[in-house]
Amino acid sequence: MNESQQTSSPLSFFNLHVEGVGYLNRVRTIKPKKGQEFLACTVCALRGCDQNVSYTKFDCIVSGADAQEIVRLLEPVVAVDKAVIIGFRIGDIYPEMFTFEKGEKMGQPGVAIKGRLLRIKFAKVNGMPVDLPHPAKYSERDNVPA
Repeated sequence: MNESQQTSSPLSFFNLHVEGVGYLNRVRTIKPKKGQEFLACTVCALRGCDQNVSYTKFDCIVSGADAQEIVRLLEPVVAVDKAVIIGFRIGDIYPEMFTFEKGEKMGQPGVAIKGRLLRIKFAKVNGMPVDLPHPAKYSERDNVPA
């Protein structure tokens, strides 16, 4: 293969997406010393039986204009500790090791699951549906908590 054939080949990507329902928490703007600021949040995804729910926490960078607009819309509600449940899609997840810096686990290793919040399908605040500016379509098979 010559050089021009190599550069014209399209790149392939492998996508890893997580979809579910969870609580939107810790909405914040991160201002790194280098690079551009970005919007971040935590999603506590619900899993397991609805009578004995377990949670998986994802630390996310909010990606895409629609997702950013919706998270900014919900940010004041999250800030006053109201329960905000979202239907979400998170992509590009990966684990990151850290060491607890305070509390009873101080000095112990921990793992955070990082990813990009790509889409918000629906939102409810204290159980009441929220009209979203760009609602994503979802089917009835998606679990929508009451």
